[in-house]
Amino acid sequence: MTIEIVLLAMVAAFLGLRLYSVLGKRTGHEQEHMPRNAENSLDKRPRDHTGRDDSRDHIVPDIAPVSSVPVQQPAMVYDAAAESGMRAIINADRNFDVGRFVEGAKAAYGMILEAFWTGDREQLKELCDDDVYDSFVAAIDAREKNGEMLENRLVRIEEARIVDASYDRRIGRITMRFDADIVAVVKDKDGLLIGGSLTDALETHDIWTFVRDLSSSNPNWILDETDEV
Repeated sequence: MTIEIVLLAMVAAFLGLRLYSVLGKRTGHEQEHMPRNAENSLDKRPRDHTGRDDSRDHIVPDIAPVSSVPVQQPAMVYDAAAESGMRAIINADRNFDVGRFVEGAKAAYGMILEAFWTGDREQLKELCDDDVYDSFVAAIDAREKNGEMLENRLVRIEEARIVDASYDRRIGRITMRFDADIVAVVKDKDGLLIGGSLTDALETHDIWTFVRDLSSSNPNWILDETDEV
C-alpha cells in the first residue's frame, strides 16, 4: 500500500525521505530564466558589497460532479481561485487530503532547495520532472565550473498555501505559494566569501506547481514548474 504523507509533527524527521514519503496518498534559488519557468529563485544569489549581481553566469494527475464532494481543509490552505480545481482533484482521488498535501509540499520544498544548493542530482531526479531537472543540472554544472559553492539555508517557511489547481485528462496540478526566509551565501573555490550574509535572511516568494496522474498507482507528486513572485 502507499506510504502516508508526512504528518505535521513528523515533517522535520522525514525531510530526508524522498517524495514517495511526503506527497503520496494517505491510507483508510539561480535567478536566470529556465524552461517553463523551472528555476528562478532557488539559487537566491545575493549581491556582493559592490551591488553586483553574482548570478550573471548562471541559469539555474469518469468523476462525480464537481459540486458533489465538499472540500475538507484547514483554514487558509488555498485561495478561492483554486477551489474548483481542488474539488475536481478530490473527486478524482477520494484518498486525497488537502492539509496533508500542503505539509508534504512544504517538506518537498525544503528537500528540493537543499538538493539544488548542494548539487544532489539524484535527489532532484526523483523530485522533479525532466525539464525542471535538466534546468537544475545545467545551473549546478555552471556553478561547479566556476568553482562557486552555495551555503544557503532555509530558515523558515512563513506561509504555504495553494493558489491554483486543476484536473484535466487524469492529470492533477496544484500550484503552491511559499513565503520563506533564506540565508544565502556564495563562496569561491577557495572558500572565500563572494556575497551574502550568514546572519541576514532574504525574504523569498516562490510559486511551485506539482503534478500527478491521479489514475496511476504511483502516489508521487513531482515538481513541474517554478517561478518567483
